[in-house]
Amino acid sequence: MKITLLLFLIPLVVGIWAQVKVSSAYNRWSKVMSKGKITGAEAAAAVMRKAGIHDVEIVEVPGHLTDHYHPMDKRLALSRENFYGTSLAALGVSAHEAGHAIQDKVGYTPMKMRAALIPVTNFASQLLPFIVLGGLFFGIFGLIKIGIAVYLVLTVFQLVTLPVEFDASRRAKQELLSLGILQQDEIGGVVATLNAAGFTYVAAFVASLANLLYFILLSRREH
Repeated sequence: MKITLLLFLIPLVVGIWAQVKVSSAYNRWSKVMSKGKITGAEAAAAVMRKAGIHDVEIVEVPGHLTDHYHPMDKRLALSRENFYGTSLAALGVSAHEAGHAIQDKVGYTPMKMRAALIPVTNFASQLLPFIVLGGLFFGIFGLIKIGIAVYLVLTVFQLVTLPVEFDASRRAKQELLSLGILQQDEIGGVVATLNAAGFTYVAAFVASLANLLYFILLSRREH
């Protein structure tokens, strides 16, 4: 009982803390404008240009922190606040997405592994409602077994995602400084923003791992 409670509480607490942390960091550093007044879109373009990337389109997308890089479409999507923003937070997020484009160009192994896992991960995610309803509430043993397989896939995916995200942030910090987009005394805001964002991926991994362990415990009780 205590173990089950911990498997519920730990990811819940970590997840809430991660969301509070990223919101707090972004809100703080989105109010601090960079000295160079360069926009997020311009920063992303500069980072990719230095890496020899000329086939990626930078586009504006709706929403808050909806920024992402799509390797198949060669699109770097930035939310309006980061596309046009000149804050330290906007530059950090934009350069981070450009870091993903660099990973794609150089064939960064964890990114290729993550891409290979996306189809099976999407399929596993579609099974989750059936797993939760059947395995948890009705104790259907077959679904518990499938639940273990599903959460194993999701946990591996989240694990592989960690180096992809942290490496993109590393590249972002490095390029923003080397290109002179930010000065040394400004990089702290970028570091704080990207570290907070990175912790959300850690929280996702912890949650997935906790669910995997929970289903393993359920399967053992069936024996």
